[in-house]
Parts: sequence; C-alpha cells; structure tokens
Amino acid sequence: MRVSRLAQDIAESPTLKLNDRARVLRDQGEPVIHLGIGEPQNTAPPAAIEAASACLADGKIKYTPTSGLASLKRAIKEYTLRSYGQDVELDQILVSNGAKQTLFNVFLTLIDPGDEVILLAPYWVSYPEMIKMARGIPVIVQPDLEGFHISVNAVQRAVTERTKAILINSPNNPSGVIYDAAFLQAMVDFSEAEGIHLIMDDIYNKLVFDGHHAPGAYQYTGRAIEDTRLIVVNGVSKAYGMTGFRIGWVIAPSTLIANMTKFQAQTTSNPSMVSQFAAEGALGGNQDVVDDLRLEMQHNRDVILKELQAIKGVRVHPPSGTFYCLPDFSRIMKDSRVLADLLLEKVWVVTVPGSAFGMEGHLRLSFAGSEADVREGMRRIRWALDPQTPAHIRIGERELVRDWL
Repeated sequence: MRVSRLAQDIAESPTLKLNDRARVLRDQGEPVIHLGIGEPQNTAPPAAIEAASACLADGKIKYTPTSGLASLKRAIKEYTLRSYGQDVELDQILVSNGAKQTLFNVFLTLIDPGDEVILLAPYWVSYPEMIKMARGIPVIVQPDLEGFHISVNAVQRAVTERTKAILINSPNNPSGVIYDAAFLQAMVDFSEAEGIHLIMDDIYNKLVFDGHHAPGAYQYTGRAIEDTRLIVVNGVSKAYGMTGFRIGWVIAPSTLIANMTKFQAQTTSNPSMVSQFAAEGALGGNQDVVDDLRLEMQHNRDVILKELQAIKGVRVHPPSGTFYCLPDFSRIMKDSRVLADLLLEKVWVVTVPGSAFGMEGHLRLSFAGSEADVREGMRRIRWALDPQTPAHIRIGERELVRDWL
C-alpha cells in the first residue's frame, strides 16, 4: 500500500509509543513503573467535574461555536488578566482540542513551504513533526550556556530570511528550565524588530518551584495585542491535571485567530462541549488545586533529585518547573534509546530517550506519578546502572541478578 511522503516522513510520537509499550507490559502482568508519563496522577478539580456533570445532566450536548464557548473565552480572558496582567478581547482567543491542536493551528496559519521555525533544544518531541506537517523547516538551536540555557546571540545567529517564528516553551518540557526575564525581553525586542512571530508555549506556567516565577512575554512588549507578533498558548492539561479533557487555547491578534479558526472549522469543527464546561469550571473554581499539585510536584522533584545524585556518573540540573528532569547519563551510556530500552527490558521502568528532545545521552524522567513510584523507579534504575550496588534485587516476587554491567 502506498502512503504519502508526508506520512512516511513524520516520526511516531516516542512518548505515546512508550505509553503503549508500558500498557502492554502491564497487561501481561509485569510490574511496570512509568517515569515517562506526561500527566499528573491527580483527580480532576471538583469544580471541573461539577461543571461537566451539569452539562451532561442538561442533556443538550451539541456543536459549539468553532472558536469556543463565549463563557469559556470569558473565563480565559479573566485567567489571562489574573496570570499575566494582560487584558484580551474574546476575538483574540481560540479554544481547541488541547494545546497540541492549538499549536498545529498556529503552524498551519503561519507557515508557507520552506519557512523556518526556530526551536530551542531541548524541545518537546512534537514540535519538529508538527512544523514539518505544516511544510515548514524546524531549525534547532542547542544550549550554549549552563543548565540548558541559550544565549540571545545563539538564537539570533539561527535567523535567516526564511525565519517565520521562534518558539519558546518555558517552563520547558523536558528539562524544567525557566528562561529568565532578560532572555525573554531580548526575544520580544528582537522578534518585534525583525517582524518574526514569537510563540510562547506556557502550558506549564503555573507549575513552578521554590518560589520562582515563570515570566510571561506580555510584560516585555509595550504594544497592544493587535499590534504585536506575540502568540501565547496555554490550556488546562498540566496545571489542573486535566489531560483527558483536551482543552487548550491560543491568544493572538484577531486576524490570526480568524485564520486559525478556519483551519479548525475544516478539521475538528469545535472542542467538546462537555470538556469546555469542565475547563470553565476549573478556571473559575478554587485555585488551591493548582497550588496543591505544584507543591506535590515540587516534593517529588526533590525526591528524584536526591536519588539521581546518588548514581555515580549521572549529572542533573535541578528543574525549576514542570514535572520532568533531564539527567545526563552519557558517562554510563551514550545512546539514550539503547539505555531506555535496557531499563524497560531489565527492570520494567519507562523513560523517554533524550534524543527525542534533541539531547542525546540524556533521559527524560517524569516525577508526575506517586512518590512511591518515583522512589521505586529510581531504586531499579540505580541498581541497573550502578555496579557498586549489590548484584541481586527483588522486584515484586522476582529475584533478579544483574549480568550486563
């Protein structure tokens, strides 16, 4: 069977592929620990459940406006004012089926064949593939400063006459780094001066640790939204732990929103009505649920850092946000895919190869699960990779002997 060249060229999502492998192993009765998962294990906020339940009880579950319910857009408007100090209009908001569709809409609207989008490594695995699906070219800028940070000069050197946008994800998946105020100020100034769109993926902006703050790009522009090239993406998946509801949104000049809405109208029509009510409930409900999740993730972060620092040869930069870290295992094994396969095969721990994020020799480890899972997963990883640990380990009912070091 012949498929399109695009279908042949687009890579599988490594995170979703690993989720499938983990599910199969669990179905086979294997004691899998998932340190690759990209979602908190909390329950949805009560306000979200109540709003969704009321919608279901009404029974009139129908199409909504393509760009989203007006009531949800008003909740997003209030959230944006509360979080960024930025007032927006409803026609500057588009609600989609998750931040992933939101980004895809953005790329389809901005990119012509051969246009370039600058990505800062490490980057989320789906960015390059979505850009390629929009017939664009991802241009990767590697970190040139300590702790996964990137200099302004490195980004500027990557710009060409074909550059259409720069994409920044802060706090960053997979490293947890937060790009500082000086860097964002420079990126806003540079993008405005060069006429380049600046796309901010702020999906983790509430999951920030140690009293830090993730600066928002709005505070560094003196222009009204209609006059800027700033595009901000967010959603309820991470901060509220509502991944299954699939609600994300974008804020941009109204002309861009109108064009993104055309793409959405011809693909998914509109987000689920029930999910929109749930998102509205979460945004307007008690925000302690966000802080509770943040504190839980910060505690798990501290646990996984302590465990990683005990493994000889592993280097790790403490993440300032998200629920991921990106330790460097290259002194133990340089090929991250081989390493991830070994950990899954030998000790049933799911990790994500750093090569998928543009950082070979690293593994992305998620601490979004329970503290018990984090501790057990790290116990197994240390045993698998550290020859100074005893050669025997008990996992469940099994006694294993390490024979590969």
